[in-house]
Amino acid sequence: MEEQATSTPHDAIFKHFMAHAETARDFLEIYLPAPLRAICDLSTLKLEATSMVEKNLRSRISDILYSVKTQAGDGYIYTLIEHQSRPEKHMAFRLLRYSLDVMQRHLDAKNKQLPIVIPLLFYHGEATPYPYSLRWFDNFADPELAKRLYSQPFPLVDITVVPDSEIMQHRRIATLELLQKHIRLRDLSEQIAPLAALLTMGYTNKDRLLAILNYMLHTGTAENPEKLIQELSQRTSHHEGTLMTIAEYLEQKGWTRGVEEGQQKGRSEEARRIALAMLAEGFNVQQASKLTGVAETDLVNASTH
Repeated sequence: MEEQATSTPHDAIFKHFMAHAETARDFLEIYLPAPLRAICDLSTLKLEATSMVEKNLRSRISDILYSVKTQAGDGYIYTLIEHQSRPEKHMAFRLLRYSLDVMQRHLDAKNKQLPIVIPLLFYHGEATPYPYSLRWFDNFADPELAKRLYSQPFPLVDITVVPDSEIMQHRRIATLELLQKHIRLRDLSEQIAPLAALLTMGYTNKDRLLAILNYMLHTGTAENPEKLIQELSQRTSHHEGTLMTIAEYLEQKGWTRGVEEGQQKGRSEEARRIALAMLAEGFNVQQASKLTGVAETDLVNASTH
């Protein structure tokens, strides 16, 4: 049986009144700040049958949501009712969070733009007047810093417009940036020279190298992946042994990009042999599986016998 939402007499009587559009309109005409009231067409007010409050909190707070037409299109008025006798210090943040939930619900309904959501708190607790700020910035240790941060565009790293020459100066993060910038190239071999130069700088350990190669082989495109890795090994003395070993594995029997379902048994056995050789070279099960296409469970079973 589905768990029933906890209700209180406070919640029941508030919703009994506010479920009627005419009553809700009177309430909002009185209490909605004039600039906000001016953008809303309260004649279009409609009760929405949904709640953003978690079930375990509904004995202390509840909510009611109305859709409304505004000067900016479809919008909502979200009223949160605080029934607990002691007010919640971070209620402004809760109002914001639930308002964001309303916006997400609007997008989930296939709408293209975020709606205006006006949050409103109804309070009838013991402490009077209401003791906490409803400006959510005031919930931070430095409200003005928070206001500056959240009132401007968020920081953006658009790697598609960063010049390669600049990326090459980014030390430990440079290889990731360069690969992800160019991963959709028709042939990743075009990036051999800068990749080799980055490996030579010594910022890439073995685990990171294996992650790079796995990403290149399974996400990028290379006409001849074994040749790509061979060229990498020839251009840098760093990780030369590991690179050559992988290239040799890929080259065996026309090896290219893993084992496809339905290939002949001999090729599957070759893939398995290569994967076990990788384990012997220090690769972990996940890495060997991704590079060869052999299931991890098969490798675990084989390596324990």
